[in-house]
Amino acid sequence: MQLTVNGEIRSFQGVADVAALVAALGLDGRKVAVERNLEIVPKSLYGQTWLADGDRIEIVSFVGGG
Repeated sequence: MQLTVNGEIRSFQGVADVAALVAALGLDGRKVAVERNLEIVPKSLYGQTWLADGDRIEIVSFVGGG
């Protein structure tokens, strides 16, 4: 499946939902916000939000600091 992740077209296999995508990218799901096709995905729905070929995903990581 091809997804556009943060503006870059990438290919993934075995990634069916947002939770799997976040894991495949090596990100901590507690520290990111995900948008799928211009709609924010609530963290509670990452495992229930299915991905389809051609989806546009934007992921923002939260960074702490002072």
